[in-house]
Amino acid sequence: MRRHTVKSFSFNLLYLAAGRICFLMMACDALPGKISLHQPRVIQVQPFRGLKQEEAALVVAELKKVYPFVELLPVAELPGSAYIPARKRYQADAILEYLDGQTNDNAVTIGLTHKDISTTKNGNKNWGILGLGFRPGKACVASTFRLSKKNGARQFFKVAVHELGHTEGLPHCPEKYCFMRDAGGGNPLEEEKRFCEDCSGVLLGKGWVL
Repeated sequence: MRRHTVKSFSFNLLYLAAGRICFLMMACDALPGKISLHQPRVIQVQPFRGLKQEEAALVVAELKKVYPFVELLPVAELPGSAYIPARKRYQADAILEYLDGQTNDNAVTIGLTHKDISTTKNGNKNWGILGLGFRPGKACVASTFRLSKKNGARQFFKVAVHELGHTEGLPHCPEKYCFMRDAGGGNPLEEEKRFCEDCSGVLLGKGWVL
């Protein structure tokens, strides 16, 4: 009889302990600022050789204002396979493929360069661009080459955050003041002020702080 009582008592303690653990897990899940078992996606900033250190630092500093998990990587070389000798440009699509292969599933990498980059657009296989990003995806690239000499530093962040928006799944936006506006072959960056309400809503749902 005593052996049976001890066994039942031990079982009851185990049952109560399991119940408390379950309750705590449910309580944590219901509280604001809950602890997540999933790591947040990290934005990795990859400067390519030749880019000024202060330009990369500015992009990182501005990104940290709108997204909490940003990491600056060591300087790397642009992939030689992306170079187009005839135009002295780099094919942005090839840069994205390189960055994509270097990025794990829980991160997105944005490459930063001072070199001229291009992609295929409107039947032109070598269309010069400010930046390019997979939508959705885990790689994008931004270039300082076509930016304003006067306001290039501020514009560079706008290009970077535009391409990161694409990696989060955002398409081009019709709002002229929105960061996701299509450049249309020009440089309308001085007209872009912030993300519009619709674009902000998507990013807020993905952990951005706008």
